[in-house]
Amino acid sequence: MQRVQFYALYLTRFAAGFGVITLATLLPEYLNVLDPESGVVVGLFVSGLTAAQTVVTVPMAWAGDRYDKRTVLLVSLALSVCSYAAFPFVESSWGFIAARALQGVAITGTGLITLSLVGELSTVDTRANNIGKANSARFAASILGSISAAVLYGEYGFSVVFGVIVALLIPALLGVLLFVERDGTRIEGFPFSDLAVNRKLLTLTSFRSQYAVAVTMVRNWVVVYAGLNAAEGGLAYAALAVSVVLVSEKFMNMLFQPYTGRLSDSYGRALFVFVGGGLYGLVALCVPFAPTIGQTLGLPAMFPILGKLSPAFLPLVFLNALLGVADSFREPASMALFADEGADGAGVASSFGIRELVWRPGSILAPILAGILMTGPGIQWVFYVGGLASISGVLTFFGVLSHSHGAKALTQW
Repeated sequence: MQRVQFYALYLTRFAAGFGVITLATLLPEYLNVLDPESGVVVGLFVSGLTAAQTVVTVPMAWAGDRYDKRTVLLVSLALSVCSYAAFPFVESSWGFIAARALQGVAITGTGLITLSLVGELSTVDTRANNIGKANSARFAASILGSISAAVLYGEYGFSVVFGVIVALLIPALLGVLLFVERDGTRIEGFPFSDLAVNRKLLTLTSFRSQYAVAVTMVRNWVVVYAGLNAAEGGLAYAALAVSVVLVSEKFMNMLFQPYTGRLSDSYGRALFVFVGGGLYGLVALCVPFAPTIGQTLGLPAMFPILGKLSPAFLPLVFLNALLGVADSFREPASMALFADEGADGAGVASSFGIRELVWRPGSILAPILAGILMTGPGIQWVFYVGGLASISGVLTFFGVLSHSHGAKALTQW
């Protein structure tokens, strides 16, 4: 019965992820159709989602710990169905922003509570492995959603695209309703107040706050670098080639997370956070050298279907895939550490809520910094600064970990 519960939660993770990436893919189309009247409104197309997520993280996590997580998840899935069903009827910029905000509330609930239930249902020695499987479902949705969204929209328009999302969310909702058991855990009071001073979570925060800057910059600007005009420092690849670069990172992350999660269950979660974060930083520093690597190795510049690109193409695909491998070491181990602290009765949903909030400042500020670097010293500095932020994060993490918990904590956590 427990295995069926996990499958229902993995399906929920897939359906929610499919909706997020599909709308992100179609965002330029909405900009073209709705033609926002100002730059501020254009910004709200994106930040409306982020703002809603930030506002509801604490109350949603609190509700998940105070009441039945299954009920909170069902409400979140119902809100998801309503938000995606509303998008085809949007006729104004402000209507889109409102629907986007509702989507932000819904995906915060589904993300937090799904991971909380996976963490709570797992034993200590299977937690990272199960979280890795849940994340793999999300990455699979990202790959399929980004490919299918453009195809379906080109053939049938917005209505069919969102109809597919709703058609995925309804079985997910039914799966939770029929197979996920009610959660008996009830945390009184306000768990955030205790978890905010938890020594393990503070140690993880020393890494995560800096790593958010690294990932936000590098993950987004690899795609920018691939498609940007050569005159502005990019490689000027067409959309199909850019999508290959994009999918390489997601595919490797999807492929490796269950395996690396299982290894971190056995050999220490902190070690995998340290190794994954450090490797991510080192690979990020290499991204601007993709053209040099391609020319030095004499790699091809012409490819079937994709046409003429440049010798930098294969190195860039490889480096972005390697970023996916690096992040697959870090993510399930990091999530399991947060779940470990919450699952001991402190509040697993609140623990994940803190994890989400710690990420926010870096993810908001990093794109602004990347834009300044790109238009100033050059796009290569986005990867230099992002890589150094990741390396700085793991060194800070190791220093705080060793000082507060002893030299052996890297393999004992």
